Amino acid sequence: MTLPPLAARHCWHTAINPLHSTVYFSPDTVKEFAGLGITDPLAVNLAHRSAAMGAVGAGTVTATFYNYRHDHIARHLPAVWDTATPEQVLAARLRAADATLRRLLGDEVIESPELAEAADLAIRATEGCTRHARTLYSAHADLPVPQEPHLRLWHATTLLREHRGDGHLAALLIAGLDPLEALVSHTATGKGMTPKWLKAIRGWQQSDLDAAADRLRARGILDADGELTEQGRAVRESLEADTDRLDAAPYEHLGAQGLARLAELGGGFVMRAMKAGAFPADLRGKA
Repeated sequence: MTLPPLAARHCWHTAINPLHSTVYFSPDTVKEFAGLGITDPLAVNLAHRSAAMGAVGAGTVTATFYNYRHDHIARHLPAVWDTATPEQVLAARLRAADATLRRLLGDEVIESPELAEAADLAIRATEGCTRHARTLYSAHADLPVPQEPHLRLWHATTLLREHRGDGHLAALLIAGLDPLEALVSHTATGKGMTPKWLKAIRGWQQSDLDAAADRLRARGILDADGELTEQGRAVRESLEADTDRLDAAPYEHLGAQGLARLAELGGGFVMRAMKAGAFPADLRGKA
């Protein structure tokens, strides 16, 4: 790689993924999906992210989402497509993104040249993405690019988010972490979702999380208190390094200067969104 160490990872974590993820916790998303007749929060979440693949069933989503409980998904898929088509869901999602970003960032930011610049940079980065073995990215790459700068930026962050996510799944398989072990070890870093949200969104029970923690202890990844061991920290860092390597192409394409500018601009937008209450206060952490 020709980029500064960890520069792409930093940009993704601070500017790209959080900006995309604002819609998942937005009341505007709840409103738009309720208008389609989809009111269960899990059904909203599953339809929202999977619609680009078409009217898929639980098996496809379990495979591509990786760390959701299968029977939790099967409660809503494919049944949700009897309520609304994927095309209707995608249109509702874009309306929700529009309303969410306008509410969180304000009209002055939405209409600013800096936001348009960030959109151009993010779109340019997506030109370096690859489709092979990247199901969620490739499905979203088939969608039209919106014209409005803030929606172009959100669309680009969606592509970059799913591109890294698809590669991350390959890295998880190489690391030998099953869906629950991936979640529990990520929570142990202090950067993952709290157990409350793993149960609410991913569908797992406390007994599932406890069993995964026991397996990780047996492998020397967690200690008796549920903290990462030295070996566990090495496993997580190796996992992130593999993900970085698999996700390098779009940022190499953008170049060091463009990447730094995207991180600066996008990070500023994310901070503004967070101050406006974009995410639950208890979303991330160990407890």
